[in-house]
Amino acid sequence: MTKRYIGGCACGAIRYETSGEPIFQNHCQCLDCQKRAGTGHGSYLTFGRRADMKITGEASAWRVKGASGNEKIHAFCPTCGTPVYLTFVAMPELIAVHATSLDDPGDFNPQVVTYTVGGHAWDTIDPSLQAFDRMPHG
Repeated sequence: MTKRYIGGCACGAIRYETSGEPIFQNHCQCLDCQKRAGTGHGSYLTFGRRADMKITGEASAWRVKGASGNEKIHAFCPTCGTPVYLTFVAMPELIAVHATSLDDPGDFNPQVVTYTVGGHAWDTIDPSLQAFDRMPHG
């Protein structure tokens, strides 16, 4: 049986669903993620085939240059403000959903912590996760 990942914004105006498996799951401690999340990190599941992600509803977008120098497009609900997903200009086939936007956030299984140079002592993350000061390659 294929696992489905289903979620959306707080008010239900934006919904997504995919049966694809995430290729990467991480906590990110970059300053952009901290400011957007209102805490010490953001948590994401990244899927390798954006075309397999069914999205309903109209998201607003915020474009920002990431720590890598590449532009990211953050999609959020214009009604309730919930951050739902993000895409990457340099890698248009990828889509990452916010772990807390999942209907079952327990489906999130973080593998690593990225951009740890922005981390805070008060934002405790599982110390057994491998940590990188930027995005790992390969």
